[in-house]
Amino acid sequence: MQMPIDDRILEALATSGLVLSPSVIAFNIDKSRSEVNRRLSELVDHGFVKRVKRGYYAITEVGEQYLDGDLDPDDF
Repeated sequence: MQMPIDDRILEALATSGLVLSPSVIAFNIDKSRSEVNRRLSELVDHGFVKRVKRGYYAITEVGEQYLDGDLDPDDF
């Protein structure tokens, strides 16, 4: 969790309250879909995001806690 794009992805998922695709996230944070896809894989591996179904993602409770400042990003 060292990249600014990670925070932007998590914020997009959290503020929308919706399950989103990488394309929708990328459009809304002005990044490429491939870059968002790569970071989503990392966020899933660390438990910040869950894959709801192929190509669709939602923020987890851990992701919400991270955004709230309740978790140290260096622990991940």
